[in-house]
Parts: sequence; C-alpha cells; structure tokens
Amino acid sequence: MIRLPQTLASPVRKAVTSVRAYAPALAAVPATLRARLRRGTGAPRGHDSPHGQDSPHGQDSPHGQDSPQDPPVRLPRLSPRRVGLRLRLITGFVVVAVLSSLAASVVAYYLVQRSMLDRTQSNVIGEFKNTIGRTVSADMPKFANYSNLSVEYLQQLKSALSVQGRYDVKLAQVQEDGIYFFPDFDPRYGVDIPPDFAQMARSNTVQRRVEHRGAPFLLVGAQVYAEVPERQTGRPTPIMGFVIVSLAREAEDLRTLTQVLLIANGVTLAVAIVFALVAARGVLLPVRRLGRAAYALGDGRLDTRVEVIGHDELADLARTFNRTAGALEGGIAELRALEASSRRFVADVSHELRTPLTAITALADTLADPGVSAADRETAGPLVTEGVRRLRILVEHLIEISRLDSGTAALVLEDLEVAGAVAACLAPRGWTGRVEVEGPDGLMARLDPRRFDVILANLVGNALKHGAPPVVVRFAEQERQGVAGLTLTVTDHGPGIPRWLLPLVFDRFVKLDRARTSSEGSGLGLAIARANVELHGGEVAVLNDPAEGAVFTVWLPLGESA
Repeated sequence: MIRLPQTLASPVRKAVTSVRAYAPALAAVPATLRARLRRGTGAPRGHDSPHGQDSPHGQDSPHGQDSPQDPPVRLPRLSPRRVGLRLRLITGFVVVAVLSSLAASVVAYYLVQRSMLDRTQSNVIGEFKNTIGRTVSADMPKFANYSNLSVEYLQQLKSALSVQGRYDVKLAQVQEDGIYFFPDFDPRYGVDIPPDFAQMARSNTVQRRVEHRGAPFLLVGAQVYAEVPERQTGRPTPIMGFVIVSLAREAEDLRTLTQVLLIANGVTLAVAIVFALVAARGVLLPVRRLGRAAYALGDGRLDTRVEVIGHDELADLARTFNRTAGALEGGIAELRALEASSRRFVADVSHELRTPLTAITALADTLADPGVSAADRETAGPLVTEGVRRLRILVEHLIEISRLDSGTAALVLEDLEVAGAVAACLAPRGWTGRVEVEGPDGLMARLDPRRFDVILANLVGNALKHGAPPVVVRFAEQERQGVAGLTLTVTDHGPGIPRWLLPLVFDRFVKLDRARTSSEGSGLGLAIARANVELHGGEVAVLNDPAEGAVFTVWLPLGESA
C-alpha cells in the first residue's frame, strides 16, 4: 500500500471526510429535481389562471387541500461563448500534464520509499544475525537462569548489536513458561516490544515498522542460534535479541523527496502552461485567419484566400477553405456573367424583334391605306411576307436556344451515312451546285439527323452568305484522345473573319455589321450550331486560312452503331 507523507495525508483525509459528509445531500439532488420536473412549472405566480381567477400560492385545491406550488426549476445553461477555445486547450493540456506528473511522482515516491525501507530492513537483519552468531557461545545451555548470565556479558552483547549507534537493543531469556526481558541498562528510545511480536520471534526472524511518539521505528527480533562447527545448522540458545532501529533518517529523506517532487510538479505546471500557450497559439492563429477570411468572404470580397502553412489538419482546412472560396468566386462570377448575358440577350431579342415588326407594321399600314396604288400594294405584299418569314425564323431560333439552355433538348441518335446526310442537307436548300463536297462514301456515324442537319446548314449558310465561292465541305474519320470521331470542315474563299470577331463568332446575336443593318440573319445560327455540337459531345472551332478563307471545323464522336 502506498503511504503518503504526513504533509499530504492530512489534507487528503480532510477532503475525503468533507466529500463523505456532503454525499447524502448530493445524492438527494437528482431525485428532488426529477420530482419538481414531473410536477411541472404550472401557472406563474400572480398571473391569471385559465379560468380567469387568480390562483395565488396556498389556494385550496379541488380536493380541499392546500397545494403549494414550487418555483420553476431553472437549470443553469453554460454558453459556449463563456469558455473560449484558448482556455479549453490550455486547461486540457495542463490537466493532462499535471495528472501525468502527479502519477509519476506518486509512483516514484512509493518505489523510493519501499526501496529505502527494504534496504534498511535487509541491512539490519543481516547485521543482527551475523553479530548474534559471532557473539553467543555455542555451549550455552538451552535454558539458563538469569544468574548464570552476567551483567557484563549482557552489556557486551548489547554493545555488539548496537554497533552503528542508532540501534536500541533489548535482550530476553526464553524459559519454559515464557519470555522474560532482561533489565534495560541504558534505553535509547523507550520503545516497548509487543508480546505478540516477541512470541513470533521464537520461531523465525521477524520485523515490524511501528511509530512511537510520532517517530517511525523498525523492530527486528529473533531467537539466537549459536554456530556449531560439527552441524550444518546452529543450536538454539536461551537468548532472544530485539533491535529497535530509528527510521528518522529515512523519514527525513522521504520528506526531502516529497519537497523535491512538489517543486518538480510546480515546475511541470509552469512548463505545461507555457507549452499550452504556445500550442493554443499554434491552433488559434490559423482558426482566427480562417474566421477573418470567412468574414471577408461573407462581406463580398470573393478573392479572399488563406495562407496555407504546414501539412497538418489545419493546413488541410485552409486548403479546403481556399478551394471552396475559389469555387464560390467562380460560381458567382458565372452567375454574374449569366445575368449580364441574360440582360444582353433580352436587349438583343428586343432589337431583333423590333426590326421586322416595325417593317411589317409600316407595310401593313400601307396596305390598309385606301389611297395606296395597286402597284404599291403589289410591292408591299412580298415585303410583308419576307418580314413574316424572318420573324418566324427568329422565333424558331429563340425557341431552339431556350431548349438548349434549359437542358430539355435531347438527342435522337440513329446510324447515319455521312455522305447521304450531307447531300440531304444541301439539296432541299438549292446549295448542291454551289457547294463542293469531299469525303468517303460509306462512313457511318451515330448522330441525331435533325441536329446534324442544323449544324451543317448553319455553317454552310454562313459561308455562302458572308464568304466567297467556292464553299467546300470536307468530312473524314479522325481519332482524338483514343476516341473515334468524325471531322467536318466548311471552308469558304472569302476575306475571312475579322480578328476582333474570331473570339465572339459563336456568341449570340453577333453579326459582322455591328449596326445590324446590312445582315439579314438572326445572329443565332452559329450559337445554335455550337450548342448542338456540344450536345453530341463534340467540339467546334474557327480560324482564318490565308490561302482560302474562314475554316469552321467540327469534331463529333462516331459513337457505337446499333
């Protein structure tokens, strides 16, 4: 069992006594709270009851007995704001460090105490046996009278046993009817030998630690066996010796050890606080940076980023924050671009619709005027028809764009022979003689026929309208990144596309004439063509060939044949 020093034992005993005294009251608290919570809080005092009458404290119950109301139980609520993260980190670090230091100190104290006492006890017992064996005569009778043992002999034996100066020796004589102690000539400590201890010493060497007047002592006792050369074992003598050893030196060493351990624990506490502050700073600084960055991000500064330091969990958190902030910035930028595009789209649609509607309105007014001549009516009729046609084409393009934007457009894939599909696109529009076609026969692709027709018609129509003959359509099989595909090019021999227009040529309502007065197109054809190409999972690009003119290149995956 671990024995605490006197300086620690007393406070511990007082604390245990206090806890035991309050234990019954603490045990009754949960039952009291449960009983109050089961009764409920009831109507507040001084407020009207549900029946419109006051129900003051002490009013008779419906059964004719008083029903006192207990006040509502208000359990304390600890807000997380009251205990900061710094304090929690420091407290946890310090508690772990101090508990570890205390545990190590208690173990060290116990081991040192046990080692010290065992060493002292072993030395005393060994010296006692050796001294007794050398001092007592082997021919001493088993039972001798007190008169046969001289006082000088007893003093000599006592002096031999107490050679170290801190031993007190008591001698006794074994008789048939008991053990009788010799008179103590010069007692040093005044410690009496317990009778049970003396009886135990008759059969074996025994030891016991006792306290006398607040001082620790070690008792060692045994019956003396004299050495007999002819025997392996000694023969018993009528002498019993008891050595009383003061443990004051060991107690003083243990007190010194206790003070050293307390100082070491104090130093450990100080060092733990310092390390806890450093560790808390290392944790809280990145957290504060993240907090400031999150506040700035919420304030609209979308370019806010956090510096990533190290490779720990906080660094991973900072990287995650930066990725999230980047995604948020990109998403908001995309939303703003879509918003701007929507505003521009509405303005462009309004402009494009206004032009044919204005012309049709003017021509309709002309036709409705009774004073207009027949020749003017014949001239206005075809113009109204052309305006309606352009308006119909614009509306169809707008409907197609809205379907593509909303994601409701779907592919209806079929196995398509490319050469036949190209011829079927050119012939109904009267472009067969104006467009040259180059490509192998029998090349099959799994495409949506209607959308392939829209792609090719828009590209060829744009080349015929803005380029110069001859317009050449070329198609061939081409693999990209391990995927088999169809490459389709539409080339004209005109002046090409102006450099400023190349990045914008597939945008909506983009025309060569910025004033939109010289072109009859809707400005949506190339945008629809690109959307249909991307719906197939393909790519479209445009460049200027100095030897030819504008070259539009479309790549579509062939797909797997049904």
